[in-house]
Amino acid sequence: MVLFVQHIKNPAMAASMQILGCGRMVPSWGLLGRRPSSFSPAWCRRISSGFAASTSGTDAVEVLGKSYLPDDYTNVTKKILSKVGENLHNQRHHPLWLMKERVKDHFYKQYIGRFGTPLFSVYDDMPPVVTVEQNFDRLLIPKDHPSRKKGDNYYLNRTHILRAHTSAHQWDLMHSGLDAFLVVGDVYRRDQIDSTHYPVFHQLEGVRLFSDHELFSNVGGGESFCLFEQGHRTPHKQETHTMEAARLMEHSLKVALTKLVAHLFGDAGAENKIGWAFGLGLERLAMILYGIPDIRLFWSKDERFLKQFHVPHINQRIQFQPLSKYPPVINDISFWLPSEKYSENDFYDLVRTIGGDVVEKVHLIDEYTHPKTKRTSHCYEITYRHLEKTLTQKEVNCIHKSIEESVVQKLGVEGRF
Repeated sequence: MVLFVQHIKNPAMAASMQILGCGRMVPSWGLLGRRPSSFSPAWCRRISSGFAASTSGTDAVEVLGKSYLPDDYTNVTKKILSKVGENLHNQRHHPLWLMKERVKDHFYKQYIGRFGTPLFSVYDDMPPVVTVEQNFDRLLIPKDHPSRKKGDNYYLNRTHILRAHTSAHQWDLMHSGLDAFLVVGDVYRRDQIDSTHYPVFHQLEGVRLFSDHELFSNVGGGESFCLFEQGHRTPHKQETHTMEAARLMEHSLKVALTKLVAHLFGDAGAENKIGWAFGLGLERLAMILYGIPDIRLFWSKDERFLKQFHVPHINQRIQFQPLSKYPPVINDISFWLPSEKYSENDFYDLVRTIGGDVVEKVHLIDEYTHPKTKRTSHCYEITYRHLEKTLTQKEVNCIHKSIEESVVQKLGVEGRF
């Protein structure tokens, strides 16, 4: 979750968004149809022509009908591109759609505008390809900040990226004149492999801005308060908020989130303004609320999973009933690292690309440095488990062999297998 206070001071709507914060910044529907299983390993299945994204040799990366010329920053894989355009949060009766609708319903009912209409507008179909400027620069993320690393993001090229957070759209929406909105969408980050991490997940964030009149009008002596102390604005930092403004924002955000949590879980371009924003991961919320144990299940086309969420009302209580628990098959892989430029996320991406969603977990179980050569060796335990059938050792050996061959060819390691 992201909690931060932000301010825009821009009568001409031409200045950059300014952010003060804490924590890491992250961040009309069609019915689901029956499709082939999404858990087949990529090396042994053909990618459907119905996918919205593809790569065409070295000429261009194509995403949602647009082409992007690759360069030395291009690192997005076909496996990841195949997820673009799925929009699980907009597929009616999908658990992520239910989560989005529940949060929307809460904000529509809790926050009413002057004319009796919902105060918050909702944007759930923003394109996932954004510029590096939108994803980082407009959020004042420094050029040398580690969150920009190729190892953590999916770059189409040096200027375009699959958004790493829905915050990539904040600047544009705020500078269009909005001061209360929700943004929902798929986001993309290179990450480890386990039951709670997936390179594509879904965020919902809310933003609310207040003018000084809106903030202080109901406060005794509010006419003497102001949003900012005497200060100096630079391209990298805004003026300091007054203590009164910051405390009111803290209280407003706490009330908003407390009401939202109570609703979900029960009792358990603007002018001079200050505001709050929050970001929620829809998968994490749904896993807790519905008891879903594995993040890969959100991509399942298995009717035994999907039918559990076909409910007449979005707020109906649902307790996920586990599908048959198929046994795991565990293989190890070890190799000497190259002298430089090795990234664990490169290895995880390679495993995902070859093994697909039959790979349940990848865990570094041993790291060894040779006392004489000073070379480092990694040993990983790879857990294979299909969510819809029992895997045979022969099937797993085929996938594992392909991973061994590719890790040598693609990452320049020296195998110890």
